[in-house]
Amino acid sequence: MGASSLIVLMIAAISFSGIAILVAKLVLKATKNKQKGETYECGVPTKGPSWIQFNVGYYLFALIFLIFDVELIFLYPWAVVAKSIGWMALVEIIIFFFILFIGFLYAHKKGALKWM
Repeated sequence: MGASSLIVLMIAAISFSGIAILVAKLVLKATKNKQKGETYECGVPTKGPSWIQFNVGYYLFALIFLIFDVELIFLYPWAVVAKSIGWMALVEIIIFFFILFIGFLYAHKKGALKWM
């Protein structure tokens, strides 16, 4: 598995996404109306301008969620091989959780988890 596999994977990814967009353009009827271009938020009509500045706290909260969510993906491969590795797997996952916990404490200390 070398560079050629990566190139084939990239070509397949671009092809699949391009075909999906092309099929959507061909199958769906394109309608242009004013209501379709308006900002939609939970079924409630917007009041005032839609382009406003949001609090950066929302972005920090979302980024922290993504970081911890992506890190939890690594638990599945660990769970699959944990029994065959033995005690070393337990030590490794404890270190992993410790690093995640340090990141959580850092975010909490910086105030990234305070909601408004």
